[in-house]
Amino acid sequence: MKFITDIWHPNIEKNGDVCISILHEPGDDKWGYEKASERWLPVHTVETILISVISMLADPNDESPANVDAAKDWREDYNIFKKKVARCVRRSQEE
Repeated sequence: MKFITDIWHPNIEKNGDVCISILHEPGDDKWGYEKASERWLPVHTVETILISVISMLADPNDESPANVDAAKDWREDYNIFKKKVARCVRRSQEE
């Protein structure tokens, strides 16, 4: 899953790729961070994936960020984080 407009979020890479366990390839995590049960399973539906992504957007996992800079803003200066998010929203509205 990928955002095609800029988005400032700890769990979305700067190129727009969404980093969430439910979308990671099935099986054990080679780094041991995720359980196999948290990763992709064939029983997932579009609905379960979208619910997981919406949840991640509202409550980022800043312990394992895909965008370290956004995670730092989220933790250390939430007002700066919100300003950067608002800037991304404005840019996407202009496109």
